[in-house]
This record gives sequence, structure tokens and C-alpha cells, in this order.
Amino acid sequence: MTLSVRPVVGRRCKITALGTYVPPQVLTNQDLEKMVDTNDQWIMERTGIRERHVLAKGLGTSDMCVEAAKKCLAQRGIEASEIEAIIVGTVTPDMMFPATACLVQDKIGAKGAWGFDVSAGCSGFVFALQAGVKLIESGAHKMVLVCGADANTRMTDYTDRTTCVLFGDGGGAVLLEPCEEGEIGFIDYVHEVDGSGGPALNLPGGGSLNPSTHETVDKKMHYIHQDGPAVYKFAVRKMAEATTKVLERNGVTGADLGCFIPHQANKRIITSTADRLGLDPERVIINIDKYGNTSAGTIPLAMETAVEEGKMKKGDLILIASVGAGFSVGAALLRWEI
Repeated sequence: MTLSVRPVVGRRCKITALGTYVPPQVLTNQDLEKMVDTNDQWIMERTGIRERHVLAKGLGTSDMCVEAAKKCLAQRGIEASEIEAIIVGTVTPDMMFPATACLVQDKIGAKGAWGFDVSAGCSGFVFALQAGVKLIESGAHKMVLVCGADANTRMTDYTDRTTCVLFGDGGGAVLLEPCEEGEIGFIDYVHEVDGSGGPALNLPGGGSLNPSTHETVDKKMHYIHQDGPAVYKFAVRKMAEATTKVLERNGVTGADLGCFIPHQANKRIITSTADRLGLDPERVIINIDKYGNTSAGTIPLAMETAVEEGKMKKGDLILIASVGAGFSVGAALLRWEI
């Protein structure tokens, strides 16, 4: 392998700490059998999901980000006051405004930090991550916290058997800092949006187009609306295209990777992408069975799984990828430096 490392203006960026959080309450396939016309075998065969976690009433996405952030800070051995910027990828903010990043900043005591949210569906963490990387590479900041979390059960219709089996709550956070001498960190990325896919996956109520009314509630416009076949077809094609592109232009093949960390939306989408890349199944991180689709939370949760299983070690080349509402597509190549 001849790794072609993308030059950057300024300095390189790396991940220095990782923290995750899932709520303690678990919703199993057996639980769903009592709520809607479905069964464990049907769910497992089509999605690979056994259970998912549910955020308790009275808590919001910011609370999950806070718990993940605290683990990051503890792992790195620093105080929240050292964080200069906070970026949160989510489509389930605690409220329309202020931004979830503002709530996280206050709750962890990151005095003086600024921040914002990124809305990119299931690509939210990948998009937010690159925004944070650019803040480090540009020299603007030395310590950036990037969170990816969603409380999907808050917008799930538990009378819709096609969508209610898919989604769970959870998230994670990483700290970004400049690389030390000899370290590579983030290498390259490919991002894309295709707005023509918006109607296939959206939440139509509550925005400026369809503000909340009795009518929008009665029409279930505040729940996830999804054209499953259209999303599946796009995800299989675009995840393979994005990952292939970022690998090829950096002189990397699937055999060079320590592991592949894909968005956990559907096991069949993951395995199809891995097959197209010629990846060893042992190098593909899959934990959808434990968490379901946590949208922006899936990749940090899968990063933790990779570390726990010994599949992501210091010096490994790591490929991450996602496809989400928008449609949004993201892939990134990095060297793990922890």
C-alpha cells in the first residue's frame, strides 16, 4: 500500500478521546410483538436488530451528549473549560432553539466555548466531524468536541410496523486535537447531498412549511416518514460509491483497513457495501443488533464496539461511512491515533 495523504493547510487533526452513552431502558423485539403486528424473526431477517434503547421521559438529546462528553473528558484527563467549540450532529434537538450545542456547553461547564448543530440525518456525526476537523486544521482551535446523538423513539410511530422496529436512542462524542509530529489522523473525506431524495425520508411536521397544529398531529406529520425501498436502494449504491472513491484516491484497498465502521441502519446495507469493497467480514463493525438505528449516534457507538473488540488499534487505517435523510452521504478515511 502506498498511502497518499491529503495535504492540509496548517496542521493535521486527530481524535484523542471517545465516549458513548445509551439509555438504560431496552425495547426488545419481543416487546414490539406486543405493540404491533410483527415478530422477532421478521425483524431479524430484514434488519438484523434484536433490541434498542429508549430515552426516559424528561430527558433530551443534550443529556445523552453530556454523558458521552463526560466520558471523553475523563478519558483525556481534561476539564470542560479547555473545550473551545462544540458541534452536535442531530435531527432530534431538545427544542427548535437554542441549539443542542448550547445546552451541552452549559451542562458540562465549557465556559467560553461556542458551538452549533448539524442536521444531516444519519450522516449528522460524519458531517459534524469534518466541520470540527476543519476548525483544527485551520488553526482556529486546539480542542473541539463533536457529538452525534439522536432520540429517535421520540419521533417513531409505534403503530407503523415498517419503521417502529428500526430506531433506538443513543449517541457518542469525540475530542479533536492537532496531531503530534509523525501522526496522520484524518486523511480525506467524501460528502454529498441529493435533495431530490428528501420526500423518501423526512419528518414533515413542525417546521416553517407545516407548523404544529391539531391537523398536523392528527395526520401524524410529526413522525418519521420513510419510503423503505427507495432509501435502501440509494443507501446501498451511494455508500459503496463514496467509500470506493475515498479509498481509491488515497491508494488504499479494503485489505489495508484495520476496520470499516458504517452507519448502522440495516445489516443488509452494511454487508452489501462490505462485499462491494471486498472487505473481510471480520473487519466490518456491526452492532445494530444491540442498538438499532440511532441515526447520528451509530458511528461513535460502533467506534466503541471496534475498540472493545480489539479491531481498532493505534495506527490502524479506519474507514467510516453513512447515508441518511437529505439524502446525505458521507465517508472519511483516518488513522486511529489513540
